[in-house]
Amino acid sequence: MDNSIKDVEGANCNTPLLDQTTRKNNCKSSSRGVLLIFAGVVLVLCIFSMVLMVNHNNHTSESSVHHHIQPKLETVESQGGVSAVRDDSEKDDEFKLLSSQPFGFHFRPHRYYMSDPSGPMFYKGWYHFFFQHNVNAAVWGHIVWGHAVSRDLINWLYLPPAMVPDKWYDLSGVWTGSATILPNGSIAMLYTGGTKDMVQTIALAYPADLSDPLLINWVKYSGNPLLFPPPGIGPMMFRDPSTAWLTPNGTWRMAIGTKYNTTGISFVFETKDFTKFTLLDELLHQVQGTGIWECIDLYPVSLTDMNGLDTSVNGPQVKHILKASLEEQQGDFYGIGSYDVIKDIWTPDDPEVDVGIELRYDYGRLYASKSFYDHKKQRRVLWGFSRECDTEEADIKKGWSSLQVVPREIIFDNKTKTNLLLWPVEELESLRTNGKEFNKVKLTAGSIVPLDVGTTAQLDITADFEIDNNALERVMDADVGYNCTTSNGAYERSALGPFGLLVLANDGLSEQTAVYFYIAKGTDGNLKTFFCSDQSRSSKATDVSEKVIYGTTVPVLKNEKFSMRILVDHSIVEAFAQGGRSAITSRVYPTEAVAGAARVFLFNNATGAAVTATSVKVWEMDSASMKIYSA
Repeated sequence: MDNSIKDVEGANCNTPLLDQTTRKNNCKSSSRGVLLIFAGVVLVLCIFSMVLMVNHNNHTSESSVHHHIQPKLETVESQGGVSAVRDDSEKDDEFKLLSSQPFGFHFRPHRYYMSDPSGPMFYKGWYHFFFQHNVNAAVWGHIVWGHAVSRDLINWLYLPPAMVPDKWYDLSGVWTGSATILPNGSIAMLYTGGTKDMVQTIALAYPADLSDPLLINWVKYSGNPLLFPPPGIGPMMFRDPSTAWLTPNGTWRMAIGTKYNTTGISFVFETKDFTKFTLLDELLHQVQGTGIWECIDLYPVSLTDMNGLDTSVNGPQVKHILKASLEEQQGDFYGIGSYDVIKDIWTPDDPEVDVGIELRYDYGRLYASKSFYDHKKQRRVLWGFSRECDTEEADIKKGWSSLQVVPREIIFDNKTKTNLLLWPVEELESLRTNGKEFNKVKLTAGSIVPLDVGTTAQLDITADFEIDNNALERVMDADVGYNCTTSNGAYERSALGPFGLLVLANDGLSEQTAVYFYIAKGTDGNLKTFFCSDQSRSSKATDVSEKVIYGTTVPVLKNEKFSMRILVDHSIVEAFAQGGRSAITSRVYPTEAVAGAARVFLFNNATGAAVTATSVKVWEMDSASMKIYSA
């Protein structure tokens, strides 16, 4: 690792970050609400057009440009190794930049639309990943099960679709499901189907040939469908079967999410052979006011070591995590508690942080996550997808939509005992190259420091910060009203923050994505640390519908430094605080801070405290291999 800090010494800029832009929040919602999304987008575009007319804005909208002009197009190779379309028309520069946003090390199909991860597992030397995929267009619809395999969770081989909508019970789509590997080595893949009349069903599929490590061919059970929505449940409110767990009496149980009125609930069904299921009398859990629960996940975590546990494990040194994806909030919430296998009830340790109330896997753009137990490395690994924040029209023109976040390992935080740690799998580090390290960089109040790391849009960054203890003690006024999401982002100054990093920034800082800590003092005198990601200045493009600030509080224990890790991959930024206690995924679309023009800065926008970046390590990231299978 290069220890050079030649661009840091003497490079402090004591001009604080100045607020220059306004932000907007109107991002695309879940694919399952596609009709509502379309209507909402049309309404927003109409309002936006009227605002443009009233204000005599000189910018021509993308839709009008493409209606009146036939631009010259050429195919180019993106930095991430994926072909994109470049538009050379001057009037279409903005779309040219958005449509050519590449990716380097995040998974997505080679083209078209992708959403929910499904059925991840490790089988005969290969990691298998299935996903909701439209093989015809870059928008939701005609959903099949895409399929890819990998030796290391990083480099992938695209296989033919595992399942397509070709039965009466799944003609509307082959939707989200989960894999269960049985003790005899067989695989039960439960999934959601939709009839032509839009009634959701639960169906079973299994590999045609268990001797094939790639599991290319799948068979749908002749007795499908196995389940319909129970009485009192809406026809489209019954979906996403979980991985099943084995009970002491030898039966299997699996969870399915739904809602009753506004109460999110989880049913549990029991089976002996995965062909006949019985609905149990007790609900696994329910929380009022949370709306429909999607993509239920119930799994154990160890209280004694860092290893993951098989889904069926229970015992005195085990806690159970219950996670639900909340459609209305578009977030993945979890709770920590205990599962009573006899009563079939999950109980939260603290009702104040029940499912849907506080704890999330990710406080940004991650949804429909699914975990699996990796028995190869004895760990639990999480997948989740990140939707786009540009328009549907832009997705169609660029030819793809959505990314999966990098796979993350899930561990119980034995220090706080109140949250999980989510951290990128160790295999990701194999892509690191050209590392540089910067030590003891002093950041005075209001300073911005450029880092000599070249200009690249694929990075892995770790950073530790310390704040002046005297400054902490001198702060007298309480800052009780602060919240990442309602603040003015990195431009809102206080005595103790914000401080952190600017990534995907251009030289003039007119484009930047800020990831930072903000320390607020409560009325009781105690300090509260916020971890935030500011998208409000990430892009100058008007074809980006979300420019907001994400974030939450994060526990920082005594004698701990303020630590963060940031993964930068062109249009996606994943940030982790305090070893994974908090994570934030942002979708950003820079128009100037791209590839050879993207820079990294340290900053301290506090008014009354000096901060020291005790250690900053920056690696460029190679692109992952994404290949198409050829028999």
